[in-house]
Amino acid sequence: MSVAKIIEISCESTKSFEDAIQSGIARASKTVHNIKGAWVKEQQVVIENNKISVYRVDLKVTFVLD
Repeated sequence: MSVAKIIEISCESTKSFEDAIQSGIARASKTVHNIKGAWVKEQQVVIENNKISVYRVDLKVTFVLD
């Protein structure tokens, strides 16, 4: 039997939502092991001078405990 835990992280990128997700998972995997999935809880953008300057995502990351 395995037990999983869910943590919430926030990530941002100046390129895209997908890049924010990729960089968030890459960063989380440096300290969290056995990541099995992630759920995008929320997406946000920051607007400056009528253009999107930052893409932000809140992720719920699931990993299996050792």
